[in-house]
Amino acid sequence: MAHTGNEVEVVVVGAGAAGLAVATELGDHGVSTLLLEQRLEPSTLPRATVISTRSMELLRGWGLEAEILAGGVEADVWLWECTTLARAAEGQAHAVGYPSREQAAVVSPCALGTVPQDWLEVVLRRHVDTLPAVRLEAGSRLVGLVNAAHGVQATVQDATGAVRTVRSRYLVGADGAHSQVRSLLGVEMRDRDGALGGVQVLFRAPLWELLGSLRYALYVVTTPSAPGLFLPAGPDDRWVYAPSLPSGVDPASDLEASRLADAIRGGAGVEELDPRIERIGSFYAPGQLADRFRVGRTFLAGDAAHRVTPRGGTGMNTALQGGYDLGWKLAWVLQGWARDELLDSYEAERRVVAEHNLTRSTDPDGSRRPVVDELNVDLGGRVGHAWMTSTAGRVSTLDRLGRGWTLFTGPSGAASDAVASPTRAPLSVVTLDAVTARSIGVRGDGALLARPDGAPVAVWASAIGASDLRRAMELPASAPAPEVAVA
Repeated sequence: MAHTGNEVEVVVVGAGAAGLAVATELGDHGVSTLLLEQRLEPSTLPRATVISTRSMELLRGWGLEAEILAGGVEADVWLWECTTLARAAEGQAHAVGYPSREQAAVVSPCALGTVPQDWLEVVLRRHVDTLPAVRLEAGSRLVGLVNAAHGVQATVQDATGAVRTVRSRYLVGADGAHSQVRSLLGVEMRDRDGALGGVQVLFRAPLWELLGSLRYALYVVTTPSAPGLFLPAGPDDRWVYAPSLPSGVDPASDLEASRLADAIRGGAGVEELDPRIERIGSFYAPGQLADRFRVGRTFLAGDAAHRVTPRGGTGMNTALQGGYDLGWKLAWVLQGWARDELLDSYEAERRVVAEHNLTRSTDPDGSRRPVVDELNVDLGGRVGHAWMTSTAGRVSTLDRLGRGWTLFTGPSGAASDAVASPTRAPLSVVTLDAVTARSIGVRGDGALLARPDGAPVAVWASAIGASDLRRAMELPASAPAPEVAVA
């Protein structure tokens, strides 16, 4: 389908983390995409402040890892509990489900990012602007939708108030918690008990000089006079503060700048501290899950499909990873690399993750979790990481994943005959040395076939033939666990 003002292959509504991830994957595959965003400029609110291991791997795959990390601070994503920040040396660390930098280095080429969401979205928007197949229309919103069997007709109102109809093969609603797409589709959101609300303060103050080498993504201060939570939200001592102010007072006083500045000073343990407050706001975050993620040719992603509370720090990461998953699957179908059934795997695979993270976020103790349990959820069963040498230097096995299928083999090259015949989707072969092959589960003359997201689809214990490979690639590419085949 041509990329014109009124005809594209995919319309994406919403340029938050989910919508930008969908558009990035589509654009990388050359799929004509219209990205609609009601806001004229990206949000300047930090909102989320942690980018998970798997999310960083996706950003690395898009070539954005270094630029993303430049907008954050180097810190372990653990919770440091102390009386005040000035007495941080007397505190202790608690696991919040994310690995330390040393732990992450064992399982991934990426360190986690202590990076605010507003910087993430700025970088992704700049990247999307470089993709010829994607056009971002700021100030435009969806006002109508016809979801037909042959395609989608979207009624779009631009920044001038002009209205037009855009035709597409598919449409993605990534337009947030109050999604217009979801409303037009008549899809209900179901609430869970355990909503979280409070006050957030964005400010700047020289707190790192109090903390020294104790660099963490979350600090809980327990001083009775000013208990609360401090989160680094970017370079130059940019912070978010969430007070646990005493109950029984006028709620309006919770938003008074002087009162909050006193609370920040009390939590920091420095009476002469002069915090520069940039924004004060209240928030209310319920846990919600949509009844469906797909209706015909229209899909829901991000907060339009699942909404979690800040507990556990999974909201932005769930949205980003879900958008990536939907993006590559749409691209495969539109390029004729896979059957339409592949698109059904989007909800089948992402709902279980959303369910888990929603349940975690509505648990009062959801921010404190063992690392190994939540890391397994985050990585999602993708092929293992191992360092290998190449002409480009030291690279991870994850770096070798292509946009199509990737076949990992051992040094014997026993799969060379199998890959000679043409395939529907591109197939790249990665030959590993014996030790690296063994570390990701390839033994002897065997092989491992992986999707572009690294999910193993088939593992062979011995040499494979062309028919074995073709059968594996004719699967809808949605197997949640490896299909083991022994030749």
